[in-house]
This record gives sequence, structure tokens and C-alpha cells, in this order.
Amino acid sequence: MQEERSEKKIGPFNFQSNFEWKEFPQEEFEWFVKEVEKRFGLNLSSYKPQRVKRRTELLLRKYNVDYREYMNMLIKDKKYLDEFMDKMTINVTEFFRNPEKWWELRDEIIPLISENSLRMKFWSAGCSSGEEPYSLAILVHELNLSYKTRILATDIDIGVLKRAQEGVYEERAFVSTPKEYLEKYFEKLPDGRYRIKDSVKKIVEFKRHDLLKDPFEKNFDLIVCRNVVIYFEPEAKNELYRKFAESLKPGGFLFVGNTERIFNYKELGFEIYKPFIYRKVE
Repeated sequence: MQEERSEKKIGPFNFQSNFEWKEFPQEEFEWFVKEVEKRFGLNLSSYKPQRVKRRTELLLRKYNVDYREYMNMLIKDKKYLDEFMDKMTINVTEFFRNPEKWWELRDEIIPLISENSLRMKFWSAGCSSGEEPYSLAILVHELNLSYKTRILATDIDIGVLKRAQEGVYEERAFVSTPKEYLEKYFEKLPDGRYRIKDSVKKIVEFKRHDLLKDPFEKNFDLIVCRNVVIYFEPEAKNELYRKFAESLKPGGFLFVGNTERIFNYKELGFEIYKPFIYRKVE
């Protein structure tokens, strides 16, 4: 007589509770990466493979499934897909992260751009839940330049874009935000969170965009892409910087994260303007 096996239920899925954990074959991981791109349009092959494998297998352990069972979960239930996308596309940020660099934008770079542009066009690439583009919008308001500014904010993750458009944030997002900015540009809600004011929101356009495969707009005065490319393989990283250079106007600026120094900046047509701020050679 065959022994009955107990099961546990995870949402609509049933899995054996005595699932035996094992190391997964590399070919299963490679199959999974191809399926993710085919079914969901996310190209993981340009991300650092050990990072993708480690984060995915943490989810496999969470649900006691293998790669093929997990793919079935992603296909059938959006909540698992949203969780997976969130793990793959790191969404940890805050307003005015590394504030001294933002004050350089406010005090020197944005005024310089304004002197040379009738209309200013900025791009926050990999904008996550909106702290970065809204930080830009606040600086533009502080300089009384909102009337001539458009800020494009893009991310591959639909979930974080939705949160960005809502514009509601926990208090911890403001550890680097001057008190006067918090009082001037945010409304405190009864639950202790803060909502960005419409006057700031209206100059920011949020849009889904895959940096690795979607076309780039042109003629930007400033591109901000911070703490995104560190997760990419060197070839993808170089291609991304090349495309950023092509998207900037001559004399335009690229602002990167404090761990994302561009070593071949001269080959790409940049000069160092400030640490981690590059300018396209005119």
C-alpha cells in the first residue's frame, strides 16, 4: 500500500511538505532565465548571474519548489510575480540620498543647465518608488524653474511605479531631507506617512522602461541613474553608459551612484565634472 504524503497549500498551489531540498542543476537555472524573458520581458542574462541565482533560490526555498514549479506560480498568480520582480530589481532608496551630491546639483549644475536651455529635460532612470525624481523636482521648485522643466522617471517594475505615482512615503524615507523641504513639499497624513504635493508631482512623468532593451529618448540635459548598474555584467554596464551618452545633449550631465565610477569615461565622450557626475564633451 502506497504511503500517503501530507501536503501544504500555498495560495492556489499544493506542494509536498516533505520536499527534500537539493542543489539545482545549472541548466534548470538557465532554462528559468530564458523563460522569464520570454514570458515576462525581463532580460536577466545581463544581470550578475550569481546575484540572480541566489535571490531566486531564496524564493524557491521559501516555497519549497523547484524552478519549473516556481515558474508555474509566476504564470498563474500575479502576487508571486510581483514579489519576484521586486527581488530582482532592487528598490531601496530615499530622498536626497548622499545629500552633498544633490546640493551640487541644486547650487551649480541645474542653474548651469538653465542658463543654456530654454526647456530643461531630465531623466531619472531606474527611479524605483519615486524618491529620486521627486528629489529632482523639489530642487527645480527651489530654483523657481519648474515652468521650464520636464522630468521623465522610468523603471522596469510596474509595482514600484504605481507606488511612485501615489507619492506616499514612510518617515524613514526622509533621513537626508532638510526639514524645510519636508514641510514645504509634503503633506503629513493621519497615519504618520507623508504625501508629496501635486505641485511637485505635475512635472514628473512616470513610465515603464527596460534599460537593457527599450529605446532611449534623446536630448536630455541631465540623466540620474544611481545604484542600478552595479547589478549588471560589465558588457551590459558599458552598453548602458554608451546609450546614456548618446541620449544626452552636448554638455549634458550624467549623475551616478557613489559606487559606480565610470573608468572608461573618456572613450564614451565624458569628462569628470565632479566626483560621480560626468559631463558629455561638447
